[in-house]
Order: sequence, then structure tokens, then C-alpha cells
Amino acid sequence: MRYLLLFISFCGLSQEVFKPLEQRKEFRPLKIERSLKADGELDEPEWQHAPTVQLDFQVEPFQGRKATFNSSVKLLYNQQYLYVAAILRDSVGKNAYRAPNLKRDYQFVENDLFGIAIDGFNDRRNAIVLQSNAYGAQRDLLAFDDRQFDIDWDGLYRVRTLRSDSSWIAEFAIPWQTLRYPKTDGNKSQDWGINFFRVRRSSNELSVWSPHPRSMSPLRMDYAGKLVGIIPPPPTATNIRFIPYLLQVSKKSDGTEIGNSSTSDFKVGGEIKWAISPTSVMDFTFNTDFAQADVDRQVNNISRFSVFFPERRQFFLENASLFSAGLAPVDQVIGGSMYIQPFFSRTIGLDQNVNPIAITAGTRFVYRSERRNLGGIYMRQGEGDGDPFTNFFVGRYSENFGKQNRIGAIVTTKSSPSAVQSTGAVDAFVRFSDKFSFNGMGTLSQDSQTGDQGLAEYSQFLYSGNFFRAYWTQTLVTEKYNPAMGFVSRRDIISNSQGFDFNVRGKWLPSFIRSWGPGIYTEVYHSLKTGKIIEQRALSGPLWFDLQNGGILGGYIEASVQNLEETFSPVGIDITPGSYSYFRKGFLLASDPSAKYSGSTEYGWGGFFNGSLQTIDSKFRLAPIPHVNLGLSWSWSKFEDVGVAKETKEVNLLILESRLALNPRLQLNGFYQKNTTDNLNSLNMRLAWEYQPLSYVYFVFNTLNFQGTDGTQQKQQSFLAKLSFLKQF
Repeated sequence: MRYLLLFISFCGLSQEVFKPLEQRKEFRPLKIERSLKADGELDEPEWQHAPTVQLDFQVEPFQGRKATFNSSVKLLYNQQYLYVAAILRDSVGKNAYRAPNLKRDYQFVENDLFGIAIDGFNDRRNAIVLQSNAYGAQRDLLAFDDRQFDIDWDGLYRVRTLRSDSSWIAEFAIPWQTLRYPKTDGNKSQDWGINFFRVRRSSNELSVWSPHPRSMSPLRMDYAGKLVGIIPPPPTATNIRFIPYLLQVSKKSDGTEIGNSSTSDFKVGGEIKWAISPTSVMDFTFNTDFAQADVDRQVNNISRFSVFFPERRQFFLENASLFSAGLAPVDQVIGGSMYIQPFFSRTIGLDQNVNPIAITAGTRFVYRSERRNLGGIYMRQGEGDGDPFTNFFVGRYSENFGKQNRIGAIVTTKSSPSAVQSTGAVDAFVRFSDKFSFNGMGTLSQDSQTGDQGLAEYSQFLYSGNFFRAYWTQTLVTEKYNPAMGFVSRRDIISNSQGFDFNVRGKWLPSFIRSWGPGIYTEVYHSLKTGKIIEQRALSGPLWFDLQNGGILGGYIEASVQNLEETFSPVGIDITPGSYSYFRKGFLLASDPSAKYSGSTEYGWGGFFNGSLQTIDSKFRLAPIPHVNLGLSWSWSKFEDVGVAKETKEVNLLILESRLALNPRLQLNGFYQKNTTDNLNSLNMRLAWEYQPLSYVYFVFNTLNFQGTDGTQQKQQSFLAKLSFLKQF
């Protein structure tokens, strides 16, 4: 340990995680009487007198230095809106600001952007986050303890931008109904938590108004400044959004297995969102439809884990963090591979083959305050193909205590005429310090039809500092644990996963390298019934470099021991029970993800059970202007001498994506997939027009071709037209 500390000191890593400022920065906005037009011009005289603050603290790449370019923020408000204007100086030129596309909720690492984090209750834990890139595309989310995020929450606000050779400007008009804050009589001032941040992608620089350490994000609200003396209007009693929709769907099927049919349906449905109070929101949905949602990305799974497909349906994405109790990998490496989630929304409205089942009605209630959070979801699912009417319920409660600690419970129930399946869990999160935290859960499942009962638990310790990160995760899942409304990646398992990595910086590194991140990660799985080791993995990345331009240069070595107790059949290759040990190597090259032309390639080679395996995962993107984005993803696997029959087999997965945008509100998206594993190819085309904030027109075309079990091609086509309209009361 002494030599390790000397090494870190030698690297010049003297910057550490610091405490929040004892005296928080303050910003007092100016109240005005008239309404302003959010157009990016800032030509109204009120802006000349608006209070101004500077985003002068640099977080990346050099914590504590002054920001390279001046960034200033102005604040005004009236009875209808909170106005925010950001003037962001730069020298790259009018047409060189980074924005590979104009989609909403774009990737953070790809864009020049400005963001606002607002803690209306000043509890120093939670935030509403609104962002814009240089072309006016919006990104918004809800953040809780800088640990859980509702990325797909869509706030109702307007932002417009103006670009020049010397700066870009973002002007926000945020309705008070979008924000959450305590009740007021309209005369008493309030203090809110707030922070502003800017990302300049050409130098990958992050600057903020109120300072925070590099290991944290601007959404860590105990480091935020204060918005003081603001007098917002009292929250309206009828803060209601009504979003009805009209839908026309035409479907055609052709195949020996799926039959020959042609149908056309007209459907009316909608959603109602009622903000009962600043802390409580009730949602209603009827004849719920998700036909315009993004399609799933195909994968060729060669692991022994079940694949976790993320939720893509908007109703379930909103407020998802409140109901997301459970274990998931901290990121792509840290935390191991296990998932244990008592509630997973994809169990509602989808059958086992991911075909939609009608949802006749549902409701969701969410309450969030400084001290506690609670929520409930009830959904009634219609009859599916052989499935009866089914009722789904999930209830969630969590209590905040101390500075950033939480204890909670979750209950789910799936009931049908034949069975009632329920799951209960108790969980806790404790932040011992700014760097060290604990997350744990115990959960039980029960099935009234079979009488099966099961248990699962996990505990996870995480240490995360500026220069060193380490974790330890332990899980236990019994054979009969079956969360009917949840997801678990493996059963009959006791697992332990440990790992650590560094973030080493110093002048001794070449100028094009920002940091060196060597690390070691291990996983060990025992059978709960027999106690035998069934799998061991160790991954080491001694040469892993984050580049100054946002790219990655890395190499890794992986050692595996697999003790199969039953036949394992990845991509149709049968591998018999037995003991197998092998090594794999690989490297990753990734360019600047914000550039007009970018790409990444990961190549892996080495053993695979009783044979060998080569893999290539490549991605390329062309974005000559933000209005045009073309992407190609290629996944290739070659198995040699694998399995009982010593098979040699190649598998390809090709994905083509396109996005043509007139502006952030009118876009045409295309998505094509071809998978040689089952001769599947599919095409999704979607024209989306946001003709006013959060009101849409969709035209969607889908086609799916796949090989049936009898060897013949099965074909499905569908076309839909959907109109939704948001009315705010």
C-alpha cells in the first residue's frame, strides 16, 4: 500500500474529493412584469438588467482551474415563466459546435451543451435537470441523490438557440407547472438549490457555477448553489395535462406459422397527468398504446446470463427510478453481471415473444418529498394469445434519513384467474461518506398456483474517488425465486464480484491521453444447491487510456473457468456438461464520439469452452451536419471447433440507422436489423413531428421477416398513424 500511495503522489494526483462550500454561492433573480419570447436573441431590454453569474470552475480536465472560455448565465421570472439565458463563448466557429444529431434526450458525451439542475425543495438531494445543445435539441431528466435518474422524463418547456463565430446562446422559458417547489401564498420568497454546467466537446471540458469534485456530477445537489429571494406563483390546483390520441393501425401477416391475415383498426386512447400538489402526481392511462416506441436492439447472446432489454415505452419510463429498487451493474464493468429486480415494467403489456398485449387501463401515483417517497402502479392487461385478463400492481415506499441515506420496501402482485404471484423486498442505501456507499436488498417471491417460494438478496459496497474506485458485490438467489413482475439473470446462485480501477493523471502522460485507468475485476459463481463452483471470471485491463478527445484506447485479458452442469447452447451450438478453462484477449479503439465522423472497434480472440472464438463489434457514424446522421453497427462472431460436434460457425448481426431532421421537432428515423442466427431482418421507419411542445404526429412503418421452425419465411408488416395532443389546464 505504501508503494501505491507513493506512486499516486508521483503522478501528481494531489487534487482530492473536497467538501461542499461552507458558504453556498447565491444567485438572486430579477422579477419582471411582461412575458418574453424565447428565441435566443436576448434583444429585450430586461436581459440587459438581469443578474449574471459565471461558470468559471473547471471540473474536467483540470479540477479547480478557471474555465477556458467565459460562460455566463442570466435569470429573470414573471408570473408564468422562469427565464434562463446562457451566453457561452467559444472560438470554434458557427458551424463547428458539436451535435451529431438533433434527437431529444441525446447522448451526453456527444454534444456541446448547457444544463440547469433545479432543487425546488432545497433538500440537497433531488433535482429537475433541463439541458440544450447548441442547436436547441432538448435533454431532460429527474435526478435523485446523483444515483438514480429518470432519463426519459420529458419536461414541458421551450428552448431556442442562436449560434455565432464567437459564442452560442441558449434561452429557456420554463413554465412554473413544470417545476416542483413548496406551496406559497405568492408573497413569501423561497430559496432553491441550483447549479449550471457547460460541456465543451471540442476540448471535453466541463465547467460549473458551484464547484464539485471530478468524481461527481453537477447533479450532486449537496454541492449546488442557492437561488435566493425568488417568489414563484402558488402551484395551481388544476395542474393537469390531458394527452388524448387517435391511432390507425393496419397489419398484414404472411407465413405458414403465423398465418395469412390482414387487419385494420382504429383506436382512441390517452393519458391524464394531474399534479395534485408540488409533491404528488397522479397519472391515468386508457387504451394504452406504445406503437411508436423504439424497437429493441437485437443481440447474439453467448453468455450464460439472460439478456436484459431496457424499457422503451414512455409511460413506464417516467418515474422509473422510484420503482427501480434492486441490483444492476453500476456501469458496463463495475458491479458484476447480476440483475435482481423485483419490478421490471416489461412484464406488463408484452408476452414472452415480446408481442404487445392490450392494456385497457392503468394508473400511477407518485409522491416525493424531502423525507419520503412512495408510489403505486395498477395496470389491467387485456386478453392476449392464450393469456387471460391480468391485473398488475406494484407499490413502493422509501424513507430518507440522515444526509443521503434511504431505506425502502417494494411489493408486486400479478393476479389472473389461475394464479396470484407476488414479490416483496426491503432495500437500503447508505452513504457513509462522499466516497463510500452501501446498497443492499432482501426479497421473497411466492406463486399461489405452484406453491413455490424463493429468496434472493444482495449487498454491494462501492468506493468512488477522483483517482481510485473499488467495489464488492455479493448475491444469493434460490432456485425457485421467480419475481413474476421482475427480472433475475440467474437462479440457484451464490456469487461474489470484486474489482478496482484507477484514474491516473499526470504531466508524464502523453498530451493526447487524459487518464490511464488500469483495473482488475473478478466474478465467482457457486451453485446454491451443491456449493460447487460453476463459473469463475477474472478481467484485467492494464492498458486502458481515456483520450483527451473523448476516445478510448484499451486492451484487456480475461481468464474463465466454466463448470457446466447441463447442456449450454449459445447460438445453437450444443456444449456438453464438463469443466472448461480458457483465456481471452481483446482491445478497443474508439474515436471522438462527438466528431462528425466517429467509430469504435472491439476485437476479441482466444478460447471458448472446448474451442475458440473470435469477435468483432464495430460502430461507425457519419454526421456531416446535425440534420443528417447515418450509423452502422456490425457484430461478428466466429466459433471454431466448439461443442459436441466441434462446429465451426459464423454469426453476423448488422444494424443500420438513419436520422434526418429538419429541426429538433421534425425528424425521420430509419432502423434496419439483420441477424444471421435466425435469418431475421426487420425495418422500422418513423416520421415524428412535435407540432407543439409534447404534442406529436407519428407515421410508423414496420416489417419483420424471419425463418420459421419449418424452414420457411414468415413475414409481418404494419403501418400506423398516430396523433396526440397535449392540453395543459
